[in-house]
Amino acid sequence: MRLSVNKILEMKANNDKITMLTCTDASFAKLLDDEGIDVFLIGDSLGMVIQGFDSTIPVSIDDINYHMECCIRTSKRALILADMPFGTYPDPQIAYENAVFLMQNGASMVKLEGGENVAPIITYLVERGIPVCGHIGLTPQSINLTGSYKIQGKNKDQVDKLIKDGLSIQKAGATMTVLELMPSNVGKQITEKLKIPTIGIGAGKFCDGQVLNLYDMLDVYPEKKPKFAKNFLAGSSSIKDAIKKYVEEVKNGTFPDENYSY
Repeated sequence: MRLSVNKILEMKANNDKITMLTCTDASFAKLLDDEGIDVFLIGDSLGMVIQGFDSTIPVSIDDINYHMECCIRTSKRALILADMPFGTYPDPQIAYENAVFLMQNGASMVKLEGGENVAPIITYLVERGIPVCGHIGLTPQSINLTGSYKIQGKNKDQVDKLIKDGLSIQKAGATMTVLELMPSNVGKQITEKLKIPTIGIGAGKFCDGQVLNLYDMLDVYPEKKPKFAKNFLAGSSSIKDAIKKYVEEVKNGTFPDENYSY
C-alpha cells in the first residue's frame, strides 16, 4: 500500500526524515521502491535530464502523465507526487481539470510552484479532494523572469517573503512544501514555523526531508550540477548501493552537510 498523506504528516511529527527522489521510469521506480524512497517526484526536470531541453518550460502534462504511469506500474509503496508543468494552473478551474487528469491516472498528490500567489488555487484543489504540495524559494518555471538559478533568501525582505509564502500555502491547505535553493538557516526558520513537512533541495539539513534529482545524485546528467547535488554513486558498489546510502544519510541527518548547503 502506498504511503498516505496522513503518513507524511505523521513523519514530520515523529521527526522521521522524508526521502524523496525524482523518478521517471519503471526500472528505477522498482529499485527506488525496494530501497524505501518515501516519495517519487515525477518532476518537470525531466525536460532537462530526459528530453534535453535547457529548462523545464517545454514539459507538457502529457509528458508528466506518461512518466508517472511508467513509475506506478512497478512500485507499490512510494507516494506519487506529480508536478503540474508550466502553464497548467493559470486559474483554479484549469488547475483543477489538469490535476484531476493526473489524479485519475494514479497521482497521490500534485505540486505547484509559487507561494502566496498560488494559495487560492491550492485552496480550490484541496476543497475538491486533491492533495497539494507547494514549492517555494527558487521556482524553475519562472526562469524567464528571474534570468538565472540563484540563491533565494539572501536578505531580510526575501526571508520574510519566503516565510509569508510558506504560511500562505499552509493556510491554503497544502500538505507539504518543497524549499529550493536557500541558506540552511532560512530553511530552518521556515521549517520551524510550518506545521506541514518541508522537503529541502539545496535548503539545508533542518528540513523535514530531502529531494534530489536522481540523475544528479547518480552523476548521470552531463551538464554542471548545483552545489547541493551530492554524487552518491561515488564510492558505492552499485546504483542500488547509492540509493541505499542516500536513504541512510537523509534518515540519519548526515545529508546534507555543510559541503552541500548554503
